[in-house]
Amino acid sequence: MRSKFKWIFSLLLAMSMQFVFAQEKTVSGTVTDETGAVPGVNVVIAGSKKGTQTGFDGKYTIKAKQGDVLVFSFIGLENVRMTVGASSTLNVVMKEQAAQKLAEVVVEGYGKTSTKAKAIGSTQTVSAKTIEGRPNVNVLQSLQGQLAGANIALASGQPGTNKIDVIIRGVGSLNASTEPLYVIDGVPLTQSFFRNLNQNDIETVSVLKDASATSVYGNRGANGVIVITTKRGEFNQDLSFSLSSSYGVSEFRGDKYNVVDANTHLKLQNLRKDGPGFTGSGPGFTLDPNNIDAYKVNTNWKDIFFTQGKTSSQDLSITSGSANVKNFTSIGYFQQDGIIPTSDFKRFTLRSNLSGKSSNSRITYGLNLTAVYSKRNQLEQETRAGINNNVLQNPLTGYLNSARYFSPSTYVDGQKLFNDFGSPSLNIIPFMLMDLYGKNNAPSFFDEYKTIISGNFGYKITDNLTYRVTAGADYTEDKRTFAIGPNAYLSIVRAVGAGQPFHGLETQRSNREFMFNATNQLNYKKVFGEKHTLDASVYSEYMKAHRRSFGYQQTGLNPLLWYPGAGTGYIPYNNITMPLSYAPSVFGSIIDAGLFSYFGTVDYDYDSKYGFAGTIRRDASYRFTDDNKWGTFWSVAGRWNISKEDFLAGNEFVKDLKLRASYGTTGNQNIISRDVDSDVSTIFLASQAVRSLNNIQQGYGNTTSFGVATFGNPDLKWETTTQANIGLDFDFMGRLSGSLDFYKKVTTDLFTSIPISSANGVTAISGNNGSLSNKGIELSLRYDIIKSQDLKLSINANGSYNDNQIDDLGVLDPGTGIQRIGSNLANVVGQQSNQYNLVPYLGVNPVNGNLLFLDKDGNETENPTDADRRLTNKTYIPVYQGGFGLDASYKGFFVNAAFAFAAKIYRFDDDYAGLMDIRSINPFPVSRDILNAWTPTNTNSSVPSLDNTNYDAGDISDRFLFDASYVRLRNLSIGYNVPAKFLEKTFIKSLRIRLQGENIWTITKWKGFDPESFRSNVTGYFPTPRLYTFGVDVNF
Repeated sequence: MRSKFKWIFSLLLAMSMQFVFAQEKTVSGTVTDETGAVPGVNVVIAGSKKGTQTGFDGKYTIKAKQGDVLVFSFIGLENVRMTVGASSTLNVVMKEQAAQKLAEVVVEGYGKTSTKAKAIGSTQTVSAKTIEGRPNVNVLQSLQGQLAGANIALASGQPGTNKIDVIIRGVGSLNASTEPLYVIDGVPLTQSFFRNLNQNDIETVSVLKDASATSVYGNRGANGVIVITTKRGEFNQDLSFSLSSSYGVSEFRGDKYNVVDANTHLKLQNLRKDGPGFTGSGPGFTLDPNNIDAYKVNTNWKDIFFTQGKTSSQDLSITSGSANVKNFTSIGYFQQDGIIPTSDFKRFTLRSNLSGKSSNSRITYGLNLTAVYSKRNQLEQETRAGINNNVLQNPLTGYLNSARYFSPSTYVDGQKLFNDFGSPSLNIIPFMLMDLYGKNNAPSFFDEYKTIISGNFGYKITDNLTYRVTAGADYTEDKRTFAIGPNAYLSIVRAVGAGQPFHGLETQRSNREFMFNATNQLNYKKVFGEKHTLDASVYSEYMKAHRRSFGYQQTGLNPLLWYPGAGTGYIPYNNITMPLSYAPSVFGSIIDAGLFSYFGTVDYDYDSKYGFAGTIRRDASYRFTDDNKWGTFWSVAGRWNISKEDFLAGNEFVKDLKLRASYGTTGNQNIISRDVDSDVSTIFLASQAVRSLNNIQQGYGNTTSFGVATFGNPDLKWETTTQANIGLDFDFMGRLSGSLDFYKKVTTDLFTSIPISSANGVTAISGNNGSLSNKGIELSLRYDIIKSQDLKLSINANGSYNDNQIDDLGVLDPGTGIQRIGSNLANVVGQQSNQYNLVPYLGVNPVNGNLLFLDKDGNETENPTDADRRLTNKTYIPVYQGGFGLDASYKGFFVNAAFAFAAKIYRFDDDYAGLMDIRSINPFPVSRDILNAWTPTNTNSSVPSLDNTNYDAGDISDRFLFDASYVRLRNLSIGYNVPAKFLEKTFIKSLRIRLQGENIWTITKWKGFDPESFRSNVTGYFPTPRLYTFGVDVNF
């Protein structure tokens, strides 16, 4: 009996030991789908935080007990739950979610989301994958060429610049702002914030384009809306860290002007010394022609004024989540040195996004904190367009206009420059520029602090009724300092000229902005009879904004005590012994702005086949008087999910097909557009346009008087845009997907100048008159060519065509039937806006080498007049734009390429015009193209004779109006994802190594620095550099 007992006991002990070991067994397997192995699948033991991910080969390993349930999840694939049995191998096959490509989350207005299948509005979303790791200061740069219908152009390559134009579905106004509304995590912000936004924090960027999507924003939605959501973390997520680090260099991409070298320049000077109107003292005028070849100085001023920039980006993010709370926190540092030595940008960012819910999910809440400090040194031309063409102060212009026969060793300092040359002259352009920027005698820097706090609270009153409140506060403080130092050559010149011991000047300006925004929402959502779903909300919104500016300018700086921005070294002023020029000038402003709105939305869905949506909104703006303060905006829309119909059931070719249409109105209260050189938010511009303003003026005999500065117009009101849209979303064979949209939008009550009698003291006041329309086509495509286990290859493309036309202009210029805009632009009814109005240039008269033009009667002439101008049907806004690219991967290697293009866009090339003017050869260099000038033996030349007698006539012609269309390789990324099997024994979950290039290659006819801009000319603006980076992304 005892032996039997021992045997039973031994058997039980062995079984219990086997059970113990079973609890700790290792389970492994491979996760696949229809194309092969699936990397990155989350494998979690249900009810715990214990989990892992599949490697690049789809394999996983996890310790689990028999009876545990493993949950396999991956975006776009249906979740799989498998129970651990006796076997230690568990292979899983995952299936694609039904209609996965049309089931993507679509971000709509005011925190509302929908699925792609049920979304009615025309929207387009870019995910974090597209923009993460891109070495751009501003995320808008990373969106170029990614969004159909969104024209994005960079007018400056200055680090931290705000010169980025975004135009959605054509120019919607002639004088008012055409900027879209920007909303980040529910808080309306200005475009200038984007330089302070860490793009690695971004989850999605959505562009809302049609009235169904934008009318909910009322008087701010006419130009489209860009909605950005930042990362949030996930519930039931282990603590994880992500580190992204990259370093890079940037370089000047150059130009195609083909400027002559020093030897050729000297010979041309010598050749022209007896030419008509030529006098000068350049070396070529005085050198013996036989000695020119012995002149060895040939300075490439590009090497002096441009340098290799450097870029560094370091980001650390932490994510975590429990059953009811999730958090995303990040810190980042970004630095970019410009390709001009005195330009750079530094940014420190901190973000913390906390979201949570109650255990019964009736209460939801969120708190978002953003803190940023940035500092940028920039060229003065970035904020003062008036000196863009000033070769004495702008190295971008001076680089082209500096004679190569000068040596940089000639320059020592400002005092020696004055001793040697005295007053400024064009001959010493390069030395004056070296004095300003090489010696840091023209500091121009900005310090900016920004804090954004936003939060939300929601309470589910009943199963169908929910209340939600969202509020946000945005505080910005910036300080700007600009100076011409006391030892600068220009300061010495001014001091001597004024008979004063000191000169130099410093300007300091500080701005503080505070914006508060709050929205209340009451939402009712209910499903009736399983097929009917009603979702309705009512809202109220309040926004208040304040701006305070203060600044001063001090002339007279003591070189022994002055330090830029410190407020020291100012020459004390008294009105008895000191010159009046030493008296400081002080300036300031106070602006308060506000909006109030209430609105409602309703969405109805029947059986996921048919949908209807409607919006109505009432807005009140501080800008207008009581009679015009309020406006009403609305939209209606519908969709038909054709692929849900019975006649397409089971169709393997048509996976998804949806037709949608919308019609509605939006408004534009931003009466005046933001100047390209300004960082001021459009909400603060033209704040008093409806009121007359007075100021202190100098009257007759220099007596102080009080006069009218501007006449207000109490009848002024906002512009209204009406838009119709019809679109088709499709997915064929699960490989070819995309969207096609047709739209037309009409803007009425255009902001414009209304002529009045000059007896009022002014000749025009601001008012509403006229209308314009934009109609176009947008197409987005993606095709998955290869979807195998090891190799994946997809291509994508998007493009848009926009036809802009003026329908009504009200008052036109007498006798012309057009409305002139400055010297060379004009508007006319029935044609596109802002087109060039110029005399046609025919070429060179083969008889005498003079310039030849076409007059208004169609006859050739050498002496055109202003009356010979004609509309060209050419403008500086592209008619066609878009992008294309590819995504390829093979095992761990990947390649991503993104191209952008713009076509039918024209601009003046003022730089080239100057380089083709032989009269400027003392001292300016010229293009080598000028050597092909007309001569009696070269009568077929397109370049006028060097002795032509009508060169100035070309100033009103289209001779230097060029096609600025381009195709650009915007981004190329090559890298390697290290397989998980190599990381199994480390703390690292994933590791990616990447090489990237920005603006690598451009195809264009444009000769200048950069074809990319929405300006009629871009002389003196900072060129976009070519940028290369190496980066590492680690998750642990």
